[in-house]
Amino acid sequence: MRNYDVIVVGAGSLGVPTAMALGEMGIKTLVVDKKPSPGQGENKHAIGGIRATHSAPAKILVGLRSLEIFAHWAQIHGDDIEWMQGGYLFPVYRSAEETALKGILPIQKRLGLNIDFYDADTICDLVPGINPRRLAGGTFSPEDGSASPLLAINAFYRKAMAFGVDFAFNEDVKSLNMKDGKICGITTDGGIINAPVVIDAAGAYSTALCETAGIDVPVTPDSHEGAITEPVESFFKCMVVDLRPAPGSKNYYFYQNLHGQVVCCITPDPPIVGTDKRETSGFLPQIGARMVELLPRLKNIRVRRVWRGLYPMSPDGSPLVGWNRKARGLFHATGMCGQGFMLGPGIGEVVARMVNDTTTDDDNTVMDEFSPYREFGGQEALK
Repeated sequence: MRNYDVIVVGAGSLGVPTAMALGEMGIKTLVVDKKPSPGQGENKHAIGGIRATHSAPAKILVGLRSLEIFAHWAQIHGDDIEWMQGGYLFPVYRSAEETALKGILPIQKRLGLNIDFYDADTICDLVPGINPRRLAGGTFSPEDGSASPLLAINAFYRKAMAFGVDFAFNEDVKSLNMKDGKICGITTDGGIINAPVVIDAAGAYSTALCETAGIDVPVTPDSHEGAITEPVESFFKCMVVDLRPAPGSKNYYFYQNLHGQVVCCITPDPPIVGTDKRETSGFLPQIGARMVELLPRLKNIRVRRVWRGLYPMSPDGSPLVGWNRKARGLFHATGMCGQGFMLGPGIGEVVARMVNDTTTDDDNTVMDEFSPYREFGGQEALK
């Protein structure tokens, strides 16, 4: 019989950094995942963007901490995770986006974001060749950036193991186990594992996991497609986010990585609900047309690969982080809505402090805003 203080279900963007934070506190932790190694679920489908540029206070706070971890990882721990501080750029071509972006600047600055609205000439300098027609300017946050999801998740994994965290791969969780209304562990295809605390970091599969204990979690997976091009000489570094909607898409975003490859993704509208991860024939023509209209010099670049991954969506586009009220000892850290990679390290530390009962004032803001029992309203402005 295996016995632990905490079991984390899911070795992905949130589960691994959470385990790393728990291990650093000396908490006996096990991470269980049905895949053969860390980050083999949806983490490997992330395009690598990392930002604290949000409109919701909790996301800004955990985003700033995540940025700090990513930006200083190589210096502190020695692992190259391909961190690149290129910033996030939101170009503006319509009054609707200008009003929205300027409207959230005060809260972004109050919480410590280095961000401002810049004129069209500055935007053209940041992205040479961007379409100047009707360009009114845009917001730019230079301290945001990107990193390799593969290199980062494995760096966090190695550090978690150094802190004494155990990992059980190729082990599928069959049920959450309860006794007298309290979690007492899990059953996997490898047997029973005991723990008074189980952290649900199962992402798109959280609903199925929690249903094994009669728990309803409002997480619905939908799918998004991404693409990567051949490498070309670097000519811009920032993540460009075009918030304008178009038929079939809500927005899209792209950046050039350290290898010179352009990586891009689109937000489908309406959402493509379900767990189907087969690539489609419509994605590339759709996003390609939008990107070339915005940045015409991309028209001759060749795409190497496309892929499709799942976003575990909550009703309002913000994470679900907190204790379950029906099953004592069950902690939800899920519903990252496609932002698990960028928010994972910051949220992981909050989760560890909540489990260890050592929370801070900022953690209270995060817990209130991300509570699984909050009233769900409209989506965050920059989701």
